[in-house]
Amino acid sequence: MTKDKGSTNAQTTKQRPERAHRHSDFAIPSTLDIRHSSLAARLIATTAQLTALIPQIEAADRVAVDTEADSLHCYREKLCLLQISLPASDHIVDPLADLDLAPLQSTLERSEIVLHGADYDLRMLRRGLDFVARRILDTLIAARLLGIREFSLAALVKRYFGLELPKGSQRANWARRPLPARMAEYAINDARYLLPLAEELEAELIRNCRIDWLRQSCRRAIEQAAVQRVRDEDELWRVRGSGSLRGRQAAVLRAVWQWREKEAKAADRPPFHILQNHELLDAAVAFAAGDVPDYRHFSSRRRQAFREAAQGAMQLPDSEWPVSRRRIGRRPDPETQSRSGVYRAAQHTRNSCGEPNAHDLFAGSMATGVARNNGVIGAVTSERARTKCNGPV
Repeated sequence: MTKDKGSTNAQTTKQRPERAHRHSDFAIPSTLDIRHSSLAARLIATTAQLTALIPQIEAADRVAVDTEADSLHCYREKLCLLQISLPASDHIVDPLADLDLAPLQSTLERSEIVLHGADYDLRMLRRGLDFVARRILDTLIAARLLGIREFSLAALVKRYFGLELPKGSQRANWARRPLPARMAEYAINDARYLLPLAEELEAELIRNCRIDWLRQSCRRAIEQAAVQRVRDEDELWRVRGSGSLRGRQAAVLRAVWQWREKEAKAADRPPFHILQNHELLDAAVAFAAGDVPDYRHFSSRRRQAFREAAQGAMQLPDSEWPVSRRRIGRRPDPETQSRSGVYRAAQHTRNSCGEPNAHDLFAGSMATGVARNNGVIGAVTSERARTKCNGPV
Protein backbone atom coordinates (compact mmCIF):
# COMPACT_ATOMS: atom_id res chain seq x y z
CA MET A 1 0.00 0.00 0.00
CA THR A 2 1.31 3.44 -0.94
CA LYS A 3 2.06 5.66 2.01
CA ASP A 4 2.79 8.94 0.25
CA LYS A 5 1.71 12.18 1.82
CA GLY A 6 -1.21 12.66 -0.47
CA SER A 7 -2.93 9.38 0.39
CA THR A 8 -5.98 9.23 2.62
CA ASN A 9 -4.27 6.83 4.98
CA ALA A 10 -1.21 9.04 5.24
CA GLN A 11 -3.42 11.94 6.23
CA THR A 12 -5.17 9.68 8.72
CA THR A 13 -1.83 8.77 10.25
CA LYS A 14 -0.88 12.41 10.69
CA GLN A 15 -4.18 13.19 12.33
CA ARG A 16 -4.27 10.05 14.47
CA PRO A 17 -4.82 11.71 17.86
CA GLU A 18 -7.98 13.34 16.50
CA ARG A 19 -9.09 10.19 14.70
CA ALA A 20 -8.58 7.94 17.69
CA HIS A 21 -10.98 10.12 19.66
CA ARG A 22 -13.32 10.77 16.75
CA HIS A 23 -16.98 10.91 17.68
CA SER A 24 -19.15 8.79 15.43
CA ASP A 25 -22.89 8.34 15.48
CA PHE A 26 -22.35 5.06 17.28
CA ALA A 27 -19.11 5.13 19.26
CA ILE A 28 -19.01 7.60 22.09
CA PRO A 29 -15.94 7.51 24.36
CA SER A 30 -16.92 5.91 27.65
CA THR A 31 -15.82 9.02 29.56
CA LEU A 32 -18.70 10.96 27.99
CA ASP A 33 -22.44 10.61 28.39
CA ILE A 34 -24.12 8.49 25.73
CA ARG A 35 -26.52 10.51 23.60
CA HIS A 36 -30.00 9.09 23.74
CA SER A 37 -31.13 10.00 20.23
CA SER A 38 -33.20 7.55 18.21
CA LEU A 39 -31.08 4.61 17.17
CA ALA A 40 -33.48 3.85 14.32
CA ALA A 41 -32.30 7.04 12.62
CA ARG A 42 -28.64 6.09 13.05
CA LEU A 43 -28.57 2.39 12.11
CA ILE A 44 -28.28 1.67 8.38
CA ALA A 45 -31.49 -0.24 7.86
CA THR A 46 -32.95 1.23 4.65
CA THR A 47 -32.02 0.96 1.00
CA ALA A 48 -31.46 4.74 0.77
CA GLN A 49 -28.99 4.69 3.68
CA LEU A 50 -27.11 1.72 2.23
CA THR A 51 -27.00 3.31 -1.23
CA ALA A 52 -25.41 6.42 0.29
CA LEU A 53 -22.76 4.30 2.04
CA ILE A 54 -21.54 2.41 -1.05
CA PRO A 55 -19.67 5.35 -2.70
CA GLN A 56 -17.91 6.12 0.58
CA ILE A 57 -16.58 2.55 0.72
CA GLU A 58 -15.51 2.67 -2.92
CA ALA A 59 -13.55 5.89 -2.28
CA ALA A 60 -11.53 4.40 0.60
CA ASP A 61 -8.15 2.73 0.18
CA ARG A 62 -9.16 0.10 2.69
CA VAL A 63 -12.13 -0.65 4.94
CA ALA A 64 -12.21 -1.90 8.52
CA VAL A 65 -14.89 -4.51 9.17
CA ASP A 66 -16.21 -6.39 12.18
CA THR A 67 -19.29 -8.53 12.79
CA GLU A 68 -21.59 -9.45 15.65
CA ALA A 69 -23.71 -12.60 15.80
CA ASP A 70 -26.12 -14.16 18.27
CA SER A 71 -24.37 -17.48 18.90
CA LEU A 72 -24.97 -17.24 22.66
CA HIS A 73 -28.71 -16.83 22.21
CA CYS A 74 -29.88 -19.16 19.45
CA TYR A 75 -29.20 -22.61 18.01
CA ARG A 76 -28.09 -21.45 14.57
CA GLU A 77 -26.15 -18.22 14.87
CA LYS A 78 -26.80 -15.49 12.33
CA LEU A 79 -25.10 -12.28 11.30
CA CYS A 80 -26.74 -9.48 13.31
CA LEU A 81 -24.49 -6.46 12.78
CA LEU A 82 -21.88 -5.45 10.25
CA GLN A 83 -19.64 -2.65 11.49
CA ILE A 84 -17.77 -0.67 8.84
CA SER A 85 -15.14 1.95 9.62
CA LEU A 86 -13.77 4.31 6.99
CA PRO A 87 -11.02 6.93 7.39
CA ALA A 88 -13.58 9.65 8.23
CA SER A 89 -16.70 7.85 9.42
CA ASP A 90 -18.12 4.78 11.14
CA HIS A 91 -21.24 2.87 10.18
CA ILE A 92 -23.34 -0.05 11.40
CA VAL A 93 -25.32 -2.00 8.84
CA ASP A 94 -28.30 -4.02 10.05
CA PRO A 95 -28.35 -7.39 8.18
CA LEU A 96 -31.63 -8.26 9.91
CA ALA A 97 -33.44 -5.40 8.18
CA ASP A 98 -35.24 -5.88 4.88
CA LEU A 99 -32.23 -4.92 2.77
CA ASP A 100 -30.66 -6.13 -0.46
CA LEU A 101 -27.06 -6.52 0.66
CA ALA A 102 -25.74 -7.63 -2.75
CA PRO A 103 -24.38 -4.15 -3.65
CA LEU A 104 -22.53 -4.01 -0.31
CA GLN A 105 -21.14 -7.49 -0.84
CA SER A 106 -19.75 -6.71 -4.29
CA THR A 107 -18.28 -3.41 -3.08
CA LEU A 108 -16.52 -5.01 -0.13
CA GLU A 109 -15.13 -7.79 -2.33
CA ARG A 110 -13.31 -5.15 -4.39
CA SER A 111 -11.83 -3.54 -1.26
CA GLU A 112 -8.96 -4.40 1.03
CA ILE A 113 -10.55 -5.40 4.33
CA VAL A 114 -8.95 -4.88 7.74
CA LEU A 115 -10.12 -7.27 10.46
CA HIS A 116 -8.97 -8.52 13.83
CA GLY A 117 -9.04 -12.31 14.10
CA ALA A 118 -10.28 -12.73 10.56
CA ASP A 119 -11.38 -16.37 10.52
CA TYR A 120 -14.65 -15.97 12.44
CA ASP A 121 -15.64 -12.74 10.70
CA LEU A 122 -14.89 -14.14 7.25
CA ARG A 123 -17.01 -17.21 7.94
CA MET A 124 -19.88 -15.09 9.25
CA LEU A 125 -19.67 -12.79 6.22
CA ARG A 126 -19.67 -15.75 3.89
CA ARG A 127 -22.71 -17.24 5.60
CA GLY A 128 -24.68 -14.01 6.02
CA LEU A 129 -23.54 -12.00 3.00
CA ASP A 130 -22.16 -14.62 0.59
CA PHE A 131 -18.98 -12.56 0.84
CA VAL A 132 -15.56 -13.95 -0.08
CA ALA A 133 -12.62 -11.62 0.63
CA ARG A 134 -9.90 -11.06 -1.92
CA ARG A 135 -7.51 -8.96 0.15
CA ILE A 136 -7.36 -8.68 3.92
CA LEU A 137 -5.10 -7.39 6.65
CA ASP A 138 -5.55 -9.21 9.94
CA THR A 139 -4.24 -7.07 12.80
CA LEU A 140 -4.14 -10.08 15.11
CA ILE A 141 -1.77 -11.91 12.75
CA ALA A 142 0.30 -8.74 12.37
CA ALA A 143 0.65 -8.35 16.13
CA ARG A 144 1.71 -11.97 16.58
CA LEU A 145 4.28 -11.68 13.81
CA LEU A 146 5.81 -8.85 15.83
CA GLY A 147 5.97 -11.05 18.92
CA ILE A 148 3.38 -9.01 20.84
CA ARG A 149 2.14 -11.18 23.69
CA GLU A 150 -1.09 -9.30 24.45
CA PHE A 151 -2.75 -9.28 21.05
CA SER A 152 -6.45 -8.83 21.84
CA LEU A 153 -7.97 -5.78 20.18
CA ALA A 154 -8.45 -4.07 23.56
CA ALA A 155 -4.80 -4.69 24.48
CA LEU A 156 -3.54 -3.36 21.14
CA VAL A 157 -5.72 -0.23 21.28
CA LYS A 158 -4.37 0.48 24.74
CA ARG A 159 -0.79 -0.22 23.65
CA TYR A 160 -0.82 2.06 20.61
CA PHE A 161 -3.40 4.72 21.47
CA GLY A 162 -3.61 4.67 25.26
CA LEU A 163 -7.38 4.11 25.19
CA GLU A 164 -9.53 1.72 27.21
CA LEU A 165 -12.30 0.16 25.15
CA PRO A 166 -15.63 -0.09 27.00
CA LYS A 167 -16.67 -3.57 28.05
CA GLY A 168 -19.91 -5.21 29.06
CA SER A 169 -21.60 -6.32 25.82
CA GLN A 170 -19.54 -9.39 24.94
CA ARG A 171 -22.39 -11.74 25.77
CA ALA A 172 -25.20 -9.51 24.56
CA ASN A 173 -27.98 -10.62 22.25
CA TRP A 174 -27.04 -8.82 19.03
CA ALA A 175 -30.37 -9.67 17.43
CA ARG A 176 -32.09 -7.33 19.88
CA ARG A 177 -33.95 -4.43 18.29
CA PRO A 178 -33.92 -1.56 18.92
CA LEU A 179 -30.21 -1.84 19.64
CA PRO A 180 -29.26 -0.05 22.89
CA ALA A 181 -26.70 2.74 22.58
CA ARG A 182 -24.21 0.98 24.85
CA MET A 183 -24.25 -2.06 22.55
CA ALA A 184 -23.84 0.12 19.46
CA GLU A 185 -20.85 1.79 21.13
CA TYR A 186 -19.25 -1.54 21.93
CA ALA A 187 -19.87 -2.84 18.41
CA ILE A 188 -18.43 0.07 16.46
CA ASN A 189 -15.38 0.30 18.72
CA ASP A 190 -14.45 -3.15 17.44
CA ALA A 191 -13.93 -1.59 14.01
CA ARG A 192 -13.16 2.11 14.42
CA TYR A 193 -9.53 1.69 15.60
CA LEU A 194 -8.56 -0.98 13.06
CA LEU A 195 -7.39 1.37 10.28
CA PRO A 196 -4.88 3.37 12.36
CA LEU A 197 -3.87 0.16 14.17
CA ALA A 198 -3.15 -1.50 10.83
CA GLU A 199 -0.85 1.36 9.86
CA GLU A 200 1.05 1.17 13.15
CA LEU A 201 1.56 -2.57 12.80
CA GLU A 202 2.49 -2.35 9.13
CA ALA A 203 5.16 0.22 9.89
CA GLU A 204 6.72 -2.06 12.53
CA LEU A 205 6.57 -5.06 10.22
CA ILE A 206 8.34 -3.13 7.48
CA ARG A 207 11.05 -2.04 9.91
CA ASN A 208 11.49 -5.68 10.95
CA CYS A 209 11.37 -7.05 7.38
CA ARG A 210 8.20 -9.02 8.04
CA ILE A 211 5.62 -7.35 5.82
CA ASP A 212 5.88 -10.20 3.31
CA TRP A 213 5.12 -12.65 6.10
CA LEU A 214 1.94 -10.73 6.88
CA ARG A 215 0.82 -10.84 3.26
CA GLN A 216 1.49 -14.58 3.05
CA SER A 217 -0.30 -15.27 6.32
CA CYS A 218 -3.33 -13.18 5.32
CA ARG A 219 -3.64 -15.01 2.01
CA ARG A 220 -3.53 -18.26 3.94
CA ALA A 221 -6.24 -16.97 6.30
CA ILE A 222 -8.53 -16.30 3.33
CA GLU A 223 -7.96 -19.83 2.04
CA GLN A 224 -8.65 -21.42 5.41
CA ALA A 225 -11.83 -19.43 5.98
CA ALA A 226 -13.15 -20.59 2.60
CA VAL A 227 -12.91 -24.26 3.61
CA GLN A 228 -16.30 -25.65 4.54
CA ARG A 229 -16.21 -27.29 7.95
CA VAL A 230 -17.89 -30.69 8.00
CA ARG A 231 -19.65 -31.84 11.16
CA ASP A 232 -18.88 -35.45 12.08
CA GLU A 233 -22.10 -36.43 13.79
CA ASP A 234 -20.49 -39.51 15.32
CA GLU A 235 -17.82 -37.43 17.04
CA LEU A 236 -19.61 -34.26 18.11
CA TRP A 237 -21.02 -35.85 21.25
CA ARG A 238 -17.51 -36.49 22.57
CA VAL A 239 -17.36 -33.34 24.70
CA ARG A 240 -14.42 -32.43 26.89
CA GLY A 241 -14.13 -35.03 29.64
CA SER A 242 -15.92 -37.76 27.68
CA GLY A 243 -12.69 -39.70 27.24
CA SER A 244 -12.97 -41.00 30.80
CA LEU A 245 -16.35 -42.62 30.08
CA ARG A 246 -16.51 -46.19 28.82
CA GLY A 247 -19.14 -48.67 27.75
CA ARG A 248 -22.65 -47.94 28.95
CA GLN A 249 -21.68 -44.53 30.32
CA ALA A 250 -20.46 -43.45 26.88
CA ALA A 251 -23.63 -44.83 25.27
CA VAL A 252 -25.80 -42.77 27.63
CA LEU A 253 -23.71 -39.65 27.04
CA ARG A 254 -24.14 -40.01 23.28
CA ALA A 255 -27.91 -40.45 23.69
CA VAL A 256 -28.46 -37.49 26.01
CA TRP A 257 -26.20 -35.31 23.84
CA GLN A 258 -28.34 -36.14 20.81
CA TRP A 259 -31.46 -35.44 22.86
CA ARG A 260 -30.04 -32.06 23.88
CA GLU A 261 -29.36 -31.17 20.23
CA LYS A 262 -32.96 -31.87 19.28
CA GLU A 263 -34.27 -29.84 22.21
CA ALA A 264 -31.99 -26.91 21.44
CA LYS A 265 -32.87 -26.90 17.77
CA ALA A 266 -36.61 -27.04 18.50
CA ALA A 267 -36.35 -24.19 21.02
CA ASP A 268 -33.83 -22.22 18.90
CA ARG A 269 -31.53 -21.92 21.87
CA PRO A 270 -27.84 -22.81 22.31
CA PRO A 271 -27.43 -26.38 23.63
CA PHE A 272 -25.85 -25.15 26.86
CA HIS A 273 -29.15 -23.43 27.67
CA ILE A 274 -30.69 -26.91 27.92
CA LEU A 275 -27.88 -28.63 29.83
CA GLN A 276 -24.21 -27.76 30.10
CA ASN A 277 -21.56 -30.28 29.07
CA HIS A 278 -20.49 -31.10 32.60
CA GLU A 279 -24.11 -31.81 33.47
CA LEU A 280 -24.35 -34.21 30.53
CA LEU A 281 -21.27 -36.06 31.79
CA ASP A 282 -22.62 -36.26 35.35
CA ALA A 283 -26.01 -37.46 34.06
CA ALA A 284 -24.41 -40.22 31.97
CA VAL A 285 -22.47 -41.51 34.96
CA ALA A 286 -25.56 -41.29 37.19
CA PHE A 287 -27.85 -43.15 34.78
CA ALA A 288 -25.26 -45.89 34.25
CA ALA A 289 -25.04 -46.31 38.03
CA GLY A 290 -28.79 -46.75 38.32
CA ASP A 291 -29.66 -43.24 39.50
CA VAL A 292 -32.13 -40.88 37.81
CA PRO A 293 -30.80 -37.31 37.77
CA ASP A 294 -33.27 -34.46 37.67
CA TYR A 295 -33.10 -30.75 36.92
CA ARG A 296 -35.54 -28.23 38.32
CA HIS A 297 -35.66 -26.09 35.21
CA PHE A 298 -36.97 -29.01 33.10
CA SER A 299 -40.60 -29.01 32.06
CA SER A 300 -42.44 -32.29 32.54
CA ARG A 301 -42.26 -32.97 28.80
CA ARG A 302 -38.52 -32.27 28.64
CA ARG A 303 -37.87 -34.35 31.75
CA GLN A 304 -39.69 -37.33 30.27
CA ALA A 305 -37.86 -37.07 26.92
CA PHE A 306 -34.52 -36.79 28.74
CA ARG A 307 -35.15 -39.95 30.74
CA GLU A 308 -36.43 -41.87 27.72
CA ALA A 309 -33.25 -41.02 25.78
CA ALA A 310 -31.07 -42.26 28.62
CA GLN A 311 -33.12 -45.42 29.18
CA GLY A 312 -32.93 -46.25 25.49
CA ALA A 313 -29.14 -46.11 25.68
CA MET A 314 -29.13 -48.23 28.84
CA GLN A 315 -30.86 -51.05 26.95
CA LEU A 316 -28.38 -51.14 24.06
CA PRO A 317 -26.26 -54.30 23.72
CA ASP A 318 -22.58 -53.75 24.31
CA SER A 319 -21.96 -54.27 20.57
CA GLU A 320 -23.66 -50.91 19.98
CA TRP A 321 -21.75 -48.98 22.62
CA PRO A 322 -19.42 -46.28 21.30
CA VAL A 323 -15.89 -47.36 20.54
CA SER A 324 -13.28 -45.62 22.65
CA ARG A 325 -10.98 -43.29 20.76
CA ARG A 326 -7.39 -43.54 21.86
CA ARG A 327 -4.65 -41.21 20.79
CA ILE A 328 -1.36 -43.05 20.74
CA GLY A 329 1.97 -41.45 19.95
CA ARG A 330 3.62 -42.67 16.78
CA ARG A 331 6.63 -42.08 14.58
CA PRO A 332 6.37 -39.24 12.06
CA ASP A 333 4.70 -40.33 8.84
CA PRO A 334 6.35 -39.78 5.43
CA GLU A 335 4.43 -36.51 4.90
CA THR A 336 5.69 -35.06 8.17
CA GLN A 337 9.24 -36.13 7.35
CA SER A 338 8.83 -34.47 3.98
CA ARG A 339 7.75 -31.23 5.68
CA SER A 340 10.89 -31.39 7.78
CA GLY A 341 12.85 -31.45 4.56
CA VAL A 342 10.93 -28.40 3.37
CA TYR A 343 11.92 -26.57 6.55
CA ARG A 344 15.59 -27.37 6.04
CA ALA A 345 15.35 -26.19 2.45
CA ALA A 346 13.68 -23.00 3.67
CA GLN A 347 16.95 -21.92 5.21
CA HIS A 348 18.03 -21.12 1.65
CA THR A 349 14.84 -19.20 0.77
CA ARG A 350 15.36 -15.66 2.01
CA ASN A 351 13.46 -12.43 1.88
CA SER A 352 15.12 -9.09 1.11
CA CYS A 353 16.28 -8.85 4.71
CA GLY A 354 17.94 -12.26 4.59
CA GLU A 355 15.22 -14.26 6.38
CA PRO A 356 13.21 -17.35 5.33
CA ASN A 357 9.72 -16.59 4.07
CA ALA A 358 6.72 -17.13 6.34
CA HIS A 359 5.18 -20.03 4.39
CA ASP A 360 8.33 -22.14 4.60
CA LEU A 361 8.88 -21.29 8.24
CA PHE A 362 5.32 -22.35 8.94
CA ALA A 363 5.80 -25.65 7.12
CA GLY A 364 8.89 -26.37 9.16
CA SER A 365 7.31 -25.35 12.44
CA MET A 366 4.38 -27.68 11.83
CA ALA A 367 6.76 -30.54 11.24
CA THR A 368 8.85 -29.89 14.32
CA GLY A 369 5.95 -28.96 16.61
CA VAL A 370 7.17 -25.39 17.11
CA ALA A 371 4.02 -23.56 16.10
CA ARG A 372 1.12 -26.00 15.71
CA ASN A 373 -2.09 -23.96 15.99
CA ASN A 374 -0.18 -20.71 16.48
CA GLY A 375 0.53 -20.45 12.76
CA VAL A 376 3.72 -18.75 11.74
CA ILE A 377 4.31 -16.95 15.03
CA GLY A 378 5.88 -19.87 16.88
CA ALA A 379 8.82 -20.17 14.54
CA VAL A 380 9.10 -16.53 13.50
CA THR A 381 9.05 -14.65 16.77
CA SER A 382 10.95 -17.12 18.91
CA GLU A 383 13.97 -17.23 16.60
CA ARG A 384 13.97 -13.81 14.98
CA ALA A 385 12.20 -11.46 17.35
CA ARG A 386 15.04 -8.94 17.22
CA THR A 387 15.70 -8.97 13.46
CA LYS A 388 16.08 -5.55 11.89
CA CYS A 389 16.78 -4.42 8.36
CA ASN A 390 17.91 -1.34 6.52
CA GLY A 391 15.64 0.20 3.93
CA PRO A 392 12.16 -0.70 2.69
CA VAL A 393 11.12 -4.16 1.55
